Amino acid sequence: MKIDKRVRDGVTILEVEGKITIGKGDVALREAVLAALGEGAKKLLIGLGRVSTVDSSGVGELVSAFTTVTNRGGKLKLVNLPPKVTDILQITQLITVFETFDNEDEAIASF
Repeated sequence: MKIDKRVRDGVTILEVEGKITIGKGDVALREAVLAALGEGAKKLLIGLGRVSTVDSSGVGELVSAFTTVTNRGGKLKLVNLPPKVTDILQITQLITVFETFDNEDEAIASF
């Protein structure tokens, strides 16, 4: 899994590519979120457009990231969810927990 970080209009964007699965994928996401928080980020946007697979561990890591960011006074939102990820979040009813957006401009404007 690969994560590219950039900042746009005060929003830290983590673009995830590959699989968010048990092992390296979930750990990499956790480390990227914690690093962004450590740098003072309060507005995080996770781009999932290039994610091919998310397993239960990956879903758990998304929830953990949301909780960690929220508990530190920040906001975490998701953008460009592929159909597979949307389906998983709907089945688990987590789609109601996350604010999700179809495009980056809309997501950034929502902060």
